[in-house]
This record gives sequence, structure tokens and C-alpha cells, in this order.
Amino acid sequence: MDLTTILIIVAIIAVIGWLIAQYNKLLRMNVAVDEAFAQIEVQLQRRADLIPNLVETVKGYAAHEKEALESVVNARARATAAQGVQDVAAADGMLTQALRGLLAVSEAYPDLKASANFSQLQEELAATENKVSFARQFYNDSVRVLNQAIVTIPGTFFKGLAKVVAREFYEVEDPANRQAPKVDF
Repeated sequence: MDLTTILIIVAIIAVIGWLIAQYNKLLRMNVAVDEAFAQIEVQLQRRADLIPNLVETVKGYAAHEKEALESVVNARARATAAQGVQDVAAADGMLTQALRGLLAVSEAYPDLKASANFSQLQEELAATENKVSFARQFYNDSVRVLNQAIVTIPGTFFKGLAKVVAREFYEVEDPANRQAPKVDF
């Protein structure tokens, strides 16, 4: 074998290696977006798991606040059944709004606010809301990286082969819903 043949073989191997690396890069980014969305769902489920205890605690002190309690229960049911980024985001926004209403009701009941159980649930809810917020941000960052990769060269050449498509950002429709419910101790 002469030097030219060896250089051609090395160049072909290098190009094939580069092509495989680009393909795998898109696949890894796609998996990262899936993982990030799964983390949002984990945190939303954690919040949904806190809600029955919160509702029962409030019900014990403010049973006649039926509308606020039903609103939270209905929003929780929709949130736990939601599928897909936009549906989950919309249900998340509705649940956040309903929780705001429930926590606002608690302001009128000093005994409820003084309850150790209610205080603990509020703390857990506040911590969970922070985790939900971080999970949303991580997801949107992952989506941005993936979307940028598939619209720029060389990713644009590999997106079809890797079956990777642009992903939707996680957006809460109502700007007021972007804030965690106020938890007052």
C-alpha cells in the first residue's frame, strides 16, 4: 500500500467517524429532552400527591369553601391525566391557579394557618413548586439546545436520518401562572 491509499482510507474512516458522532449527538440531545420532560412530570406528580392532604386539611377548617376545594380537586384530576407538552402545561397552569385560590382561602382562617400540618404542607408545596420551576427551565434549555442543533449545520443534515424533530417549549399560557403560588407562613 502506498501513502496515498493509506491517507484516503484514514480520511474515509475519519469522515465516517464524524458522521456517526453527529448522528449520535442528535440522538443524545433527543433523549435529554425526553428525560427533562419526565422530570417535569415527576415534580408535577409530587405536587399532585400533596394536594389531597392539603385539601383534607383545609376542608377540616373551612368545609364551606366548597368551590375552592372542588376547583383544586378538578384541576388535579386534569393535571394527572394530561399527556403531551402543551396539555401538561395547560393543566399545570390550571392547577397552579386553583392552588392560589385555595391558599387565598386559608388567609381567612387563622386556626388553619396556625395548624402544624397545614404549615408543613405549605412548606412541601413551596419546595415542590421550586422543583417544578427548575424542571421546566431544564426542559426548555434542553429543547433549545436540540432545536438549535437541528436547524444548524451539520445537524440539519442528520435530523431526518436520526428521526429527530423540533420539540415544543413548555409554556404556561397565563403570565400570572408563571409564578409559584404564594405561600405565607
